[in-house]
Amino acid sequence: MAIRISNIKLPIDHTEKDFIQAIEKKLRLPIKKVKAYEIIKRSIDARKDVRFVYQIEATLTTDEKKLVEKLHSQDVQIVKEKKQKELIPGDEELLYPPIVIGAGPAGLFAALELAKYGYKPLILERGRDVERRNKDILHFWRTGELNIHSNVQFGEGGAGTFSDGKLTTRIKDSRIDQVFQTFVEEGAPKEILYVHKPHIGTDNLKKIVYNLRQWLIKMGATIKFDSLVTNLIIEEGKIVAVEVNYKYQIPAQVVVMAIGHSARDTYEMLYQQGVTIQGKPLAIGARIEHPQQLINEAQYGSYANAPQLGAADYTLVKSAGESEDDRACYSFCMCPGGVVVAAASEKGMVVTNGMSYYSRASRVANSALVATVSTDDFKGDDPLAGVRFLRKYEKKAYQLGGGGYKAPAQKVGDFLDGVPSNDLDDVPFRPTYRPGITPTDLHLTLPDFVSQSLEQAISVFGKKLRGYDTRNAVLTGVETRTSAPVRIPRKEDFQSENVIGLYPAGEGAGYAGGIVSAAVDGIRVAELLIETYRRPRKNFEEEDLQWENISEPTE
Repeated sequence: MAIRISNIKLPIDHTEKDFIQAIEKKLRLPIKKVKAYEIIKRSIDARKDVRFVYQIEATLTTDEKKLVEKLHSQDVQIVKEKKQKELIPGDEELLYPPIVIGAGPAGLFAALELAKYGYKPLILERGRDVERRNKDILHFWRTGELNIHSNVQFGEGGAGTFSDGKLTTRIKDSRIDQVFQTFVEEGAPKEILYVHKPHIGTDNLKKIVYNLRQWLIKMGATIKFDSLVTNLIIEEGKIVAVEVNYKYQIPAQVVVMAIGHSARDTYEMLYQQGVTIQGKPLAIGARIEHPQQLINEAQYGSYANAPQLGAADYTLVKSAGESEDDRACYSFCMCPGGVVVAAASEKGMVVTNGMSYYSRASRVANSALVATVSTDDFKGDDPLAGVRFLRKYEKKAYQLGGGGYKAPAQKVGDFLDGVPSNDLDDVPFRPTYRPGITPTDLHLTLPDFVSQSLEQAISVFGKKLRGYDTRNAVLTGVETRTSAPVRIPRKEDFQSENVIGLYPAGEGAGYAGGIVSAAVDGIRVAELLIETYRRPRKNFEEEDLQWENISEPTE
């Protein structure tokens, strides 16, 4: 039996001795009565003096239940045992191994669960393995030459691999522990199991994704890169095969569609095939950059440079106003000590995103600053109207940036004054976006209602976070990939509403919003498949999976 001890509050420079004394005080017992303890949560309380707040689990040499009853404290409670769900394979016949489309978090974790139970899934990823993908991305950032199949959006690990690697999520699900534990087993820092806002960093994520691939292969999974699913073969409402690279067909009975939120060509293919798709609201805006020291001081005051705290982050939200041009705005994907990255996946379009290494040491903070967009703003009734809406402003950003995937940028003061930025000479840091930026007027690449909403949000956020509205902060546009522009509806059994055997999953299907929630959704879908079907009667032969790679077009 274990007990949970909460609200252990200590100064940020506390010692191990301080920690032990705090445990003794909570339990009213000497530490020798504690067999073992483990930190399960650590957060920061910055409301007055900045402190760490810990929660631990411990086992004692004495009767835990009697101690808890004696203390009668909300801070010391018996831990309820977590029961591991046992999956029993189902009875329905499965002719072929499940096919998983996409090697992002949803696809990888669905495949991991299937592989653990002997289903030997086939993973089809349009992009490249993480090693080659990393080279393609670095080449793009240096030269402006984009590979539309291997970039920040497409490739092994999904878009999250080139991000801050945040593991925060709003969902409540027991599978979250499974996701975190898997990350730690494959190389993530153990602290992600207990810190309040865990992150892995793109440097660690690339290693973890590689390790997950090796584990999948050892368990019998097959992964094919440079393999774009270009069609679904559907007969009498059932999926019977998938087409790869416009030419090769693979028989299929069960397909997990975990494509990610940027696979617009796949959305178009699904729509043409009659798969039910719905448009959904989204958000667009720009990335905003500040000196990291400014954010540290705003959040931590005199503790700003304490090494124990690291680079500070923020979350900001403004509700919609009364007018149609005053939409709800919020910060998104905040990257402390990070960089703004070129994240385009289509020719002639500029897309920005944020990325941090684990150390968060760039000295520049960036975050998306976005305004909400409703389906009524798309000017189209079909479910792909949101895709066209986003493309319109990504193309404008490309043109305003002057080509070569340079991004339009503007000082916050000029943006608020409604005048173009002619230079960024007085900015106290070097804007981080590569291949480069072009000083201009971001109003020209955003809808008027978005520009006006962002102006109002900057002023509001400046009151909430001191210095946020500083005039020489930098906005870089455009940010358009906060979420999927569509949802692929599914029934209670996770199948598509109108195609038997098609299982939409993860962020691209509209059922997740980040690394952890996408991974959890992938596990949920895999669990249902395991409980529905027997292990496959036959496996794909190697000769059945030989095809020419998707072409590697560059700009």
